[in-house]
Amino acid sequence: MKYLKLMLAAVAVMGAGTSSGAFAIDLYVDTKTKHIFAEPGPDREPLGTYERVQGTPSTNALPAPEVERAGQPASGDRNARIKEKAERAQLVGKVESLEERFKESEKQFKLDKNGLQFETADKNFKFKIGGRIHTDYTHSSNDHFFRGGVPVQANDGAELRRGRLEFAGTFFKDWDFKSQVDFADNQVGVKDMFISYRGLDFAKINVGHQKQAFSRELQESSNDLMFMERSLMNVLNAPLVDRAIGVNLSSRGKNWTGQVGLFGESIDANNDSLDESWGTNSRITFAPLDEKTRIVHLGVAGNYRRPSGSGQLFGPSNGVRFRHETSHITNLFPIDSGALGNVEDVKMLGLEASGVYGPLSAGGEYTHSWIGRRNGLDSLSFHGWYGEAAWTLTGESRQYKEGKFHRVEPTRNFSFSKGGWGAWELAARIAGVDLNDGAFKAGEMKNFTAALNWYVNSNLRFMFNYDRILEIKDSPLVTASGGKPDDLNTFMFRSQIAF
Repeated sequence: MKYLKLMLAAVAVMGAGTSSGAFAIDLYVDTKTKHIFAEPGPDREPLGTYERVQGTPSTNALPAPEVERAGQPASGDRNARIKEKAERAQLVGKVESLEERFKESEKQFKLDKNGLQFETADKNFKFKIGGRIHTDYTHSSNDHFFRGGVPVQANDGAELRRGRLEFAGTFFKDWDFKSQVDFADNQVGVKDMFISYRGLDFAKINVGHQKQAFSRELQESSNDLMFMERSLMNVLNAPLVDRAIGVNLSSRGKNWTGQVGLFGESIDANNDSLDESWGTNSRITFAPLDEKTRIVHLGVAGNYRRPSGSGQLFGPSNGVRFRHETSHITNLFPIDSGALGNVEDVKMLGLEASGVYGPLSAGGEYTHSWIGRRNGLDSLSFHGWYGEAAWTLTGESRQYKEGKFHRVEPTRNFSFSKGGWGAWELAARIAGVDLNDGAFKAGEMKNFTAALNWYVNSNLRFMFNYDRILEIKDSPLVTASGGKPDDLNTFMFRSQIAF
């Protein structure tokens, strides 16, 4: 150990020096640089006082043999050597003790791909700082349309899609917290903000603002999705089963997970509602095959929600609105239900199936929503779905844990000097959503998305997406000649860092 070698070198210098008499010296170690000093100072700890015993010159740190000593009784020379050896042993013991303390402090403080982490020696208290930065650019072609006689087109440009700081920690081993704040659009928005209790053997309890228990695609982090935007199916999910304030009970076994939650509304202020809307949902997953490179995932979820007394269903606006924006920045909506009021309740069913085989992965989901109406209005039935497939060109497998998939971890990070190229992934997705039901026509749409993802290392990723409308009916958008907007192309790029 570098620190120990420095200490022993100091002892050797003391032992090898010449002197006509005994002297004492105080030694100090700098706790930051681990250098040794002969005087006190900031960040320096005393090692002790060490005495030089008189002796004849020597070429090494050990005392000369008795026959070479002059003017000293043999017993005195022997006692001096014993004393010097004892002092050296004492010094080495102190060095080793300090080394152990430094090692423990390094364990309690860590900076790696998971962010900045602290913990106490007994692991009762932990704290972590993480974050993500997603910077997007979008360009659309064939995007000149009319809506209600007014010209509209997709907005091209760049944006900070997500800029989040995350703080998480543990108190007294069993109590966790998570706080995630987003600064995108130059505004402050709260994402996750909850506390957890995991002192029970059979379950964990979350209380606060969190994701509801519905849909693998919605549950997975935006850091891990294969595509820059979630699928058309999310048109049905995001307005009703995204983050909300509530309580969630979750449990897991070797190859299964289960959640059930009771939720109010989102964290957005609601000052006009008579009471609040509420909902309950549950998600169960099962992995009959769960190996490192071979996975089969199955899932089912359900959701029920009732509006407030004044009609708010999930937030400050009355009713609910389903619509699809071609990307987060375009402000172009090929399908749009408008605000649906007079809602009695909403029932939802979700089905999931996915698999991984080496570098290949495939999966899909289906959501069906039934919307009950008041005042004699007909109930509505909508559905959405997607299917996706991916191939990791460099051979890595997607990671899976507790009912969710995570991004690819490169076998070899990108490096010009070491010859690594990171991980490369090709992905494709077809998705659809149907907001038409009988006389109610809010639009029906299918689209195709292709992606090329470059995982530079565990934290950095670049994403290239192409999206095209395959089929569309009853869109509020029309071309100049009155045609459908079915040849709209959207090109997207993202740089992502997450830790």
